Amino acid sequence: MTIQWFPGHMAKARRQVTEKLNLIDVVIELLDARLPLSSRNPMIDEIVGDKPRLILLNKADMADEKVTEEWTAYFRGLGIRTLPIDALSGKGVNKLPELCRELAADMLTKRAERGMQGRAIRIMILGIPNVGKSSLINRLSKRSVAQTGDRPAVTKAQQWVKVGDTLELLDTPGILWPKFEDQMVGLRLAASGAIKDELIDFTEVALFVISYMMHYYPERLLERFKLKELPEDKVAMLEEIGRKRGCLISRGEIDYDKAAELFLRELRSGKLGRVSVERPIDWEMEEPIGKPLM
Repeated sequence: MTIQWFPGHMAKARRQVTEKLNLIDVVIELLDARLPLSSRNPMIDEIVGDKPRLILLNKADMADEKVTEEWTAYFRGLGIRTLPIDALSGKGVNKLPELCRELAADMLTKRAERGMQGRAIRIMILGIPNVGKSSLINRLSKRSVAQTGDRPAVTKAQQWVKVGDTLELLDTPGILWPKFEDQMVGLRLAASGAIKDELIDFTEVALFVISYMMHYYPERLLERFKLKELPEDKVAMLEEIGRKRGCLISRGEIDYDKAAELFLRELRSGKLGRVSVERPIDWEMEEPIGKPLM
């Protein structure tokens, strides 16, 4: 699935991020634990450069715990500090201030050697739309200072938020890249809700996830849709979902679009259990699981 989407406010956001970097001590990169690399904007490496960085795997409560451990090990191998969190419940968030102090230690030492007064560590939070930046800021500040929502592109402007006397956070709008060259990245992002639904083909995305779950999570499909055995392929599985959920049109035919949309709603709401739609090994495979037929 090839999607091109770079609204004007996102181009402006990238420019603002670049302009503010000289004020920043630590960059927090917020990723979706269910699809870490696909939710990682490759432009951020270019923009951020060598600033101290921490990766947070948000929505870890919705991701497969074992797969999240694989991703933590993957990033550790790249020399990047990584912390799984759940911004909504606050799980893991309390470790964030200390990690930021560790990453900013050199800066704090240099300031002390120059006789400069201590100040709050300035942090920039970056991530694609709908990954949970505003929820994280609200959790850290213990008040509703950032607008949240289940739609991408809720945050439209930068804002500074104080967290006690130790941290100052710069919230930024989510930044997508102009074009998803890898169709698998587009499918994973669409499945998670990071792309506006008006821009996606529900059936194509649902078939991708169904294929992935038939390979890695067959028991979840059997249990959720009360099946004795899995159908022979992903299209037949979508048809079963349509029948089970009453997504029918004239003459009892399946309404594929309706069944696909319903399936994705259940996936995003967690009704299908803790599901990761990306593993480190997926980036090594010539034929990834769930790849659409050409």
